[in-house]
Amino acid sequence: MGIADAMFPSARFLEDSIRFADQVTAGTRKVKRPGEPGAIERATVWPIAINAARKALREKIGTIALSPYAALDLMAEAKSSTKAQGFAAEDKALGDLISGDQFRASVYAFMLVQKRQKTTPGAPDKKLARGVTKVGVVGAGLMARQFALQLLRRLELPVVISDVSAERVDDATAWMRAQLETLHNKGRLHQDTLNKLSAMIQGTTNMADFAQCDVVIEAVFEELEIKQKVFAELEKHVSPDAILASNTSSLSIGDIASVLDKPERMVGIHFFNPVAVMPLVEVVKGEVSSDEAVATAVSVVNKLRKTAIVTADTTGFVVNRLLAKLLGEAMHAVEIGTPYDVVNASVQPLGLPMGPFELLELVGLQVGAHVLATHHGAFPERFFDSPALRELVKQGKIFDRDSKNRITRVSSQAASLVGKGVGYRAEELRSRVEEGLADEVWRMLEEGVVESPEDIDVAMILGAGWPFLMGGLTPFLDRVGASEKSRGKTFHTPPIRGVS
Repeated sequence: MGIADAMFPSARFLEDSIRFADQVTAGTRKVKRPGEPGAIERATVWPIAINAARKALREKIGTIALSPYAALDLMAEAKSSTKAQGFAAEDKALGDLISGDQFRASVYAFMLVQKRQKTTPGAPDKKLARGVTKVGVVGAGLMARQFALQLLRRLELPVVISDVSAERVDDATAWMRAQLETLHNKGRLHQDTLNKLSAMIQGTTNMADFAQCDVVIEAVFEELEIKQKVFAELEKHVSPDAILASNTSSLSIGDIASVLDKPERMVGIHFFNPVAVMPLVEVVKGEVSSDEAVATAVSVVNKLRKTAIVTADTTGFVVNRLLAKLLGEAMHAVEIGTPYDVVNASVQPLGLPMGPFELLELVGLQVGAHVLATHHGAFPERFFDSPALRELVKQGKIFDRDSKNRITRVSSQAASLVGKGVGYRAEELRSRVEEGLADEVWRMLEEGVVESPEDIDVAMILGAGWPFLMGGLTPFLDRVGASEKSRGKTFHTPPIRGVS
């Protein structure tokens, strides 16, 4: 089979194997491998394999990460180099990588994320957190049922999930139990635990069933009036000490809580989709949110094994505000005449896991249009609304895809929305995006949305997939000079970069 070069009897295995290895290293024994390629085959097949690997890397991770390509280059050179030359090439490649920006940025990002799993700057004393014995979820849509399941699994407490539609409630509870069954079938959940958790799921259309809940989280449609109506009714049924939370992604916690008799019990707990995968939760402290409410929210998030950042009550909080800046610039560029591929090329150096238009399709075009409109309404001088994106909502897509859901091209309908003007060059748009993001981060720090640039970096790494190798957003903006262009100084002193 070619698995081993030689086999020895167990009685003399040690002596025979040492002798065999000695002879091979001394050159007195030639190891015969019938399947080993000859010189001609090595000269032709190896480059083909290397090129195939290079293509696979480009498709899977893009071209920003340096180390995978450095490793591939070393493998390509190994075909015709001596052992000494190979070791020398490895030493040089390793030295270049260790002294480079990406290594330094990766270490910063790794250490920061590890630290924030244990501490949450800006959070009140954890001793103020209320004990939680039962949890409620208002809404039975996809987002609500996802975090209801996470609350059930991690806290192992009774969960009540409600909706105005009994059919939606039944569908949500059936989905939750099916997910538990799937985990059990995969060997990740013991039968006793499956039985216990399944029995803890309660579906209802009656808010009176939240009476014994210590924390109730809302996830209904993203309209202020609807959320206010929900909480005004909910407060009639819960205990005076219950903590109320909204999963809103952009609305003001203070505005939602304004209908409550006790608005101080209100806090934001913003999960990211998909809930089971995304490790970040934004805990939003309204102007009158009590320390007890915020501490309880942070405690619940930590028990879910997720990382919390505490933010002030401002439009978009951290992640959506910065993504709205990026996506708004991308759509505006299209509207004034910049082709989609030029927009994608302009932001590719940021290293994000996908381009802005693919991200819009992922989050949902209607959601994206709502986010841009909300931010434009709050900050009209800095954020773009997008008529083109509202038109794309009607059409339902930006890209055409093949049978395996791979992007093939921009759809003809989306292409027709490119403006007739000259548009931006890629370098010009990239500078606009970088400087716009830097300005927005500075404003968030000046407004006290979060305490430090590190909060921004944790949020964007864990909530937006900003690459570890970039170190997060603020080190990147320092390295490209955008932070200094915006305020004449860097976010980090000294900047997080390699040894020049």
